[in-house]
Amino acid sequence: MSRKKRKITSSGIRRIVQILFLIFFFTLLLLTRFQPIYGGGASPSPALQAPAWFLKFFFVIDPLIMLTTVLTAHAVPVLALFSLVTIVITILFGRVFCGWACPMGTIQAAAGKLLTGRKKRKELRTWTSRQTWKYYLLAGLLIPALFGLHFICVFDPLVLLTRTSGTALLPAVQWAAKDSSTVLYQTDPGIGPVRIDKAVEPAYQFANKYIFGLEGVGHDWLFAGGGLILLLFAVIVALNALRYRFWCRYICPLGALLGVFSIRPFLRRKLNTETCTQCDICGMNCHGAASPGPGEGWKSMECLGCMNCNVSCPKGSLTFQMEIPGRRQPAGGSIDFSRRGLIAAGVGGLTALAGMRISPQSREARYNADLIRPPGARSEREFLKRCTGCGLCMKACPTGGLQPALTQAGLEGLWTPVLVPSIGYCDYMCNLCGQVCPTGAIRHIPLEEKHTVHIGLAAFDVRRCLPYAYGRNCMVCEEHCPIPDKAIYCLDVVVQERDGKKVTIKRPYVDPTKCIGCGICENVCVYKDKAAIRVSSANESRHPDNQPILEIDQENPYA
Repeated sequence: MSRKKRKITSSGIRRIVQILFLIFFFTLLLLTRFQPIYGGGASPSPALQAPAWFLKFFFVIDPLIMLTTVLTAHAVPVLALFSLVTIVITILFGRVFCGWACPMGTIQAAAGKLLTGRKKRKELRTWTSRQTWKYYLLAGLLIPALFGLHFICVFDPLVLLTRTSGTALLPAVQWAAKDSSTVLYQTDPGIGPVRIDKAVEPAYQFANKYIFGLEGVGHDWLFAGGGLILLLFAVIVALNALRYRFWCRYICPLGALLGVFSIRPFLRRKLNTETCTQCDICGMNCHGAASPGPGEGWKSMECLGCMNCNVSCPKGSLTFQMEIPGRRQPAGGSIDFSRRGLIAAGVGGLTALAGMRISPQSREARYNADLIRPPGARSEREFLKRCTGCGLCMKACPTGGLQPALTQAGLEGLWTPVLVPSIGYCDYMCNLCGQVCPTGAIRHIPLEEKHTVHIGLAAFDVRRCLPYAYGRNCMVCEEHCPIPDKAIYCLDVVVQERDGKKVTIKRPYVDPTKCIGCGICENVCVYKDKAAIRVSSANESRHPDNQPILEIDQENPYA
């Protein structure tokens, strides 16, 4: 077989597979949205565009998520067992997931090709001891996981890309499409019968329905802290200007975990020393910088299975062959880890754990009023042991109320979902967040149970509420309350106006035994700067100690 044909059947096929996996990833992300189902009620009920298990594909094949959940929560999500397939493939063929299937790796490879100059290719694609950083990072994150710290998935590439795409990239694209179509519509010169808006408006409506998933929503996707998430992703991409696939080589903990399983893979690279001219063309084209020198010391833990080395070799001196299981690597193929480095990583991880656990909130000595978790969320400690901050629940939320946490849950809860009623509310007929959660941090509960779960409690600010502060009737909150027998009710009160005239107005009150804290009252309040009725985490079912209203059954908090 000629070298040209080998290139078509290896590197060419790999690129096609990478593109297909990348398209598949973003397709699943776009499908993680609701579709309105119209029934007998006054308003449509949300449903997912695709089966929930299908939408979680990339998370169930991620062994890092499974391992971390096992260590932190001492539980194994059933779907996560599919990640064992990834481990078996890695043991057989090495880190082919990184080189062929990982969407984050594909983006890094494309960015590296654009940002890395040709003159620096030899320098940038040679193995250095700095590539062990990711293994130390993995160790520094796994050790705290033994004590319940799930912070490792802040660095998981699939979680990171999902969170960035759902809460930053997609909203940014939607904003750009909306504003650009508005500008084109407003500046359309209207020359004769030709109108730009005749083409722009249908295209924008199509994108709104099938790409952005805004059909029936009535609002744009807005996420607090999305700019910070986007900035972090931009920095990760820009690092490719320093080293090709910088993230994959130096930081990625998933790549480090797969590297551990590929210490002695069945499929190994073979070098014909008689024909090798030490030209190092193979090293210049290596995605993982798996060799420290020309044709020597192939390190299987760093090889991404891109096959560029054997394709680019002008002498055909490199091949990949199946080896006897467990056979040691040849000289130069192993990676020497510093004992001091591993100890420092462990100490650093434990220090970070201590720093996060000394706050009153982490000890549940106090409760943050703004930390309103979605219905079905476990107790805060158990929730943080499972939640990856992937953002799937935020992407599926039909009202946009679920937002990535910034300071509400402390550093340990960074980017985990929190309900912000001023942005969106918890739909009474929706339980999509529990369906798409890949680790069970949000339990999938049926709607009948969800209707009895309290996630917070509404309270009036009598200094601002119109009937209290200004003697004016306003029943917006009561009208929108979704509880069948209304958690907000009104009583007639006689007030005296400035001229001494007495009038009867209706003052709203909250029934704390019925209010579930959905937040729609705060969301629709006539005050747009600071609502006159606000929801806090008080009375949440998941925390018996955070319930000032004693009527709720403490022995069965979800009843």
